[in-house]
Amino acid sequence: MADGVFAPGHLGELTQIVPFEMVDEVLAECGTAQQRLRKLPARVGVYLLLAAALFEECGYPAVWSKLTGALGSLPLPKITATGLWHSRCRLGVRPLRALFDLLRGPASAIRTAGTRWAGLLVVAIDGTYLDVADDPDVRARLGKGSNQYTAASGYPQVLLVGLVACGTRAVIDAVFGPRKPGEPVLGRRLLRSLHAGMVVLLDRGFATNAFLQASADTGADFLARISAARKPPVLHRFDDGSFLSRIGTAEVRIIECEITIATSAGRTTGVYRLATTLLDPRRYPAFELVRLYHERWEVESAYFAVKQSMLGRRVLRARTLPGIAQEIYALLTVYQVIRIAIADAASTVPGADPDRASFSVALQTARDQVIQATGVIADTTIDLVGTIGRAVLDNLMPARRLRLSPRAVKRPLSRYAYKSLRVDRRTYKATISIDILLTEPISP
Repeated sequence: MADGVFAPGHLGELTQIVPFEMVDEVLAECGTAQQRLRKLPARVGVYLLLAAALFEECGYPAVWSKLTGALGSLPLPKITATGLWHSRCRLGVRPLRALFDLLRGPASAIRTAGTRWAGLLVVAIDGTYLDVADDPDVRARLGKGSNQYTAASGYPQVLLVGLVACGTRAVIDAVFGPRKPGEPVLGRRLLRSLHAGMVVLLDRGFATNAFLQASADTGADFLARISAARKPPVLHRFDDGSFLSRIGTAEVRIIECEITIATSAGRTTGVYRLATTLLDPRRYPAFELVRLYHERWEVESAYFAVKQSMLGRRVLRARTLPGIAQEIYALLTVYQVIRIAIADAASTVPGADPDRASFSVALQTARDQVIQATGVIADTTIDLVGTIGRAVLDNLMPARRLRLSPRAVKRPLSRYAYKSLRVDRRTYKATISIDILLTEPISP
């Protein structure tokens, strides 16, 4: 534990991943280190923001109480809510953004189970929306959503687009901004983090000619679902039913297939068309590529962990645009730190896939460590597991089951809308099977 007024600056056991030296270096580089010693030093302010991401149900004074609850024997100064607010304002956005930049990445080694396919790191790009406070200034900048009943409804929202490692669900890069101009435009900023040795999975929203061409130019390969309405030219047919084509100036391979999903509710068949820069049908069989595309859903699992497990579907606290950016970077940083802790623990068990680790278990254990102020400083012997890792390894989930996510109303406008939906959720918990049938190429 640090001394004096620096003592409340910790993140429990996660401080070993975000140590004091790292935070101090970030503050110095950003020019936000305190010029004089305050009751709330800049370092403590950073850890306060990170701890707030762990306890999203609490206001900042309550978060401060959790940071200091186990430090009763220390002579700590009394801090008011106003003092906490001034500390956040002095810090600004830059230190949190710089901290996230230091920690973002796939959080995996070459031998980490489930992270690579055919020697390529499997990643995905997708977007989601975070609700923010309905403040007039924020609303003027971000706008509000609309539907058939009203021109504006709900909370203003920030569009978050992330590049996620599918095997560990760690965030390699992320950008956010207003809902418009949309995911493909905002997502192009993530191409800076693509490189050779990756295969990026993309849904139809990103499968524009410009985005796919820009992705190919990075040296990374892509596997994207494209609209059935597109008519790519057939340049050469392969024995497995796929064919060589071109999107922009990039050569691609088109795979068309029928996917049949059988549940107790019946059978549903859909036609999928995938485009990829992995051109060799022997090295990259079409059937395996169709199966690989299902890994794109790992990015949705990452967003679920952030929005449901951490935020609890709550609106962000901040009521100003700089405050919103500061809070989002803190949220992403803490999410990433927990994923690093999970990946480190999984790496100690040969063949253990990180996606068997429970994020909720890791999150709750990390919260307990903050409240108890334990594990802040590592022992002389480095332990990759720690208390959080042991809790995760003791509660590993079974091997991943095949998932089906039916479209349903998540936020109905009324109780009637919910009742009229009449979806029996138990139907979708039943065992399901999928048949993937390669078909003859559809004529362009």
